Amino acid sequence: MMKALRTVLLGAGTSLAWLASLSAVHAAAEKDENLPPYKLIRSLQHVQDSVVHGDLSSADMQQFMLGAIEKRLMTADRDVFADPRNVDAALIYAMSGGNPKTLAYLVSRDIDGNFDNRITDALGHYLNGKGGLIVETMSKTIDEYKNAPVGPYLYLVYGNAVAQQDPGKAVKAYDWARLVAPGTNIEEAALRRSLLLTTRAGNVDQALRYSLAYTRRFMTSPYAGQFADIFVELAVANYGDAKRQKIEEILSFMDKPRQREIFLRIARNAAIAGLKPLTKLASERAASLSAAADREPNALATFYSGLVDVPSTGILEAVKDIEAIPDAELSPRDRSLREAAQAVAREVLRAPVPEVQASANSSAQANADILASQAPSPEALSGSGSSDSPFAAPATPSAPEAATIEPAKPASTDLDPALATFLTSGKSKLGEIDALLREDM
Repeated sequence: MMKALRTVLLGAGTSLAWLASLSAVHAAAEKDENLPPYKLIRSLQHVQDSVVHGDLSSADMQQFMLGAIEKRLMTADRDVFADPRNVDAALIYAMSGGNPKTLAYLVSRDIDGNFDNRITDALGHYLNGKGGLIVETMSKTIDEYKNAPVGPYLYLVYGNAVAQQDPGKAVKAYDWARLVAPGTNIEEAALRRSLLLTTRAGNVDQALRYSLAYTRRFMTSPYAGQFADIFVELAVANYGDAKRQKIEEILSFMDKPRQREIFLRIARNAAIAGLKPLTKLASERAASLSAAADREPNALATFYSGLVDVPSTGILEAVKDIEAIPDAELSPRDRSLREAAQAVAREVLRAPVPEVQASANSSAQANADILASQAPSPEALSGSGSSDSPFAAPATPSAPEAATIEPAKPASTDLDPALATFLTSGKSKLGEIDALLREDM
């Protein structure tokens, strides 16, 4: 009871502190509408850094600060930007989630040459989704801003823009951004993106270093889920004797619930990939990190462990175990996995069909029946589709095969047209008579 009361009081205290902080910012904004933009940017940077260090209550403050800075920039006199700190503030605002149109407006009014058109043009393209257009310009100008306050932001932008063309160059840009902006949201984003690029490039040692740095600094970030996705991919591909110790070291910096979540994700991915030893190991580790009352994590550990036993000698027990798990304890994706496992089990357990020696005539008739029963897809009817696709148009049989499997034409096609008309009319009359008889009855 006392523990619950302390939790409620701590939550109330956090809420009151956040409200007081927000009220103070509101009061400051109302008190001094002429506050220099660079001072407002400092407040925004502090708020954004607080978010990636786990203070999720600052997210609303961030939106308020962006709105206040936009208002200040739009109403600022031109001479305000004679101070380079305010020029940097406008650029940082645009790269921190601000309105790109605000920067475009300031540049259009800049008749004093305070803004570097190379940078503002590049940012205009980048913020409008055309990052590929800025690579050449930024590669020639970015070193000029290496030690400027706006430098870490520009290096992060440049890294994002060049990542597809040259991942190695992007990682170097991210490294510089981290070096000159440690502990900030810049470092958090640079670490996540460096981990992704090095993992996909197969640079395992480098990716593990980035993982360790991220785990030690930013596991309370709201973006840590993205890190976990990439780290699980890295761990599943490299959880062998050579890298296991390093992966365990990285996991040791997480608390038990986060470790358990990572091991469950590893178990799931390993089960899908058919990596039985890793699935078993990760499932056991996840179970060991769960208390007896943690029903859902324990159920998931059992489920993933059972998945890899489906195509093995222990299939009956495995299917029995995974079918016993209630639907409520599985996510929609895991319920789909269970259905797939059950389908595999049915195929494994299905009795083989005995071979029957059939005559040539019956085989030909069976082929004819199969062809007649197939309903081509729209792709097949239009003649499109790959020849390897199950929806492709059936291959045209050769002349002897066609002669063998072509069903006999109905005899009615050889009838005299006059006789055919007479028979059709007769059937119509019989139908009308039957209808009258039913009415009389």
